[in-house]
Amino acid sequence: MRSTGSRRLRGSRQRYFAAVADQLHFGPAADELHIAQPVLSRQIRALEQDLGAPLFTRDRHGVALTDAGRQLLADAGPLLACADAVRRRVSLAARGSQRLMVGFRAGIPVIPAARAFGARYPDVVVDVQRIEVDDQAPMLLDGRIDVAYVRLPIDDTGLRVTPLYTEPRVAVLPAGHRLAAKEEVAESYLVGEPLLWDADPSTQPTKCPHPNAGYLVRGVDETLEHVAAGRGISFLARSASVFYSHQDVMYVPIPDLTPDQVCLAVAASRTSPVVDDFFAAAQATAEITAECGNYEMWQLGSDVVSKRV
Repeated sequence: MRSTGSRRLRGSRQRYFAAVADQLHFGPAADELHIAQPVLSRQIRALEQDLGAPLFTRDRHGVALTDAGRQLLADAGPLLACADAVRRRVSLAARGSQRLMVGFRAGIPVIPAARAFGARYPDVVVDVQRIEVDDQAPMLLDGRIDVAYVRLPIDDTGLRVTPLYTEPRVAVLPAGHRLAAKEEVAESYLVGEPLLWDADPSTQPTKCPHPNAGYLVRGVDETLEHVAAGRGISFLARSASVFYSHQDVMYVPIPDLTPDQVCLAVAASRTSPVVDDFFAAAQATAEITAECGNYEMWQLGSDVVSKRV
């Protein structure tokens, strides 16, 4: 049986490996870790011997991951992130303070729930982190975020996912598009136009055929840039038209499209009265959160939201 010291050393080696894999250079990785480069090289060689496989190729052209290295990075990354999250929570608890990390997708304001939650837990700091479609499940499962406002689709394996509200969708069109000046448009008018989508193409919320535009987009900002460049169109939740503007992009309501579903999600294994109470606060303020993505309501001023919280 390995000693505690051996397990700790092996964990350190995995952290060293992650630093080299990120930098693909031993010098900057050693600087980041605050250790000497020869020490780092020895620890990586020891990890390779322990695993029985080379993790990096090293030649005059630089450092590159092997197939084994890529597999270890995929496996070790979430475990290291989880360890960091646990370390942060333990450190905060030791100082007598608590922090709740709330993830949110673009266009979903956290402040209504945070205010309601803060009235009951004034000593808990609510921190927020923007997440994208491919962050949703991994960051909840590895503990980097405690609870999240997510948008479907999401792989709900190991998660507790609760529907919160729906948002109508809008078509995102280049400013010079033939339909950009319409007050609303049916999806059938856009049949055949290349579509930019930030998830599995099979999950597109469409009823009509749209070829894949062929660009990998991650988030609203990248979507708007590609649409502005004329590389395709997109469909986003209505709140994008409130929180994101672009001089070369127009938003047009598309009422016959399947609405966007906003949910609350938490790891099924996560048990905490604080997380449960934030969950309850988010559910109680769901109507206010949804209205923040309604342009007509937004024009009335943010004081409307403040009065209702």
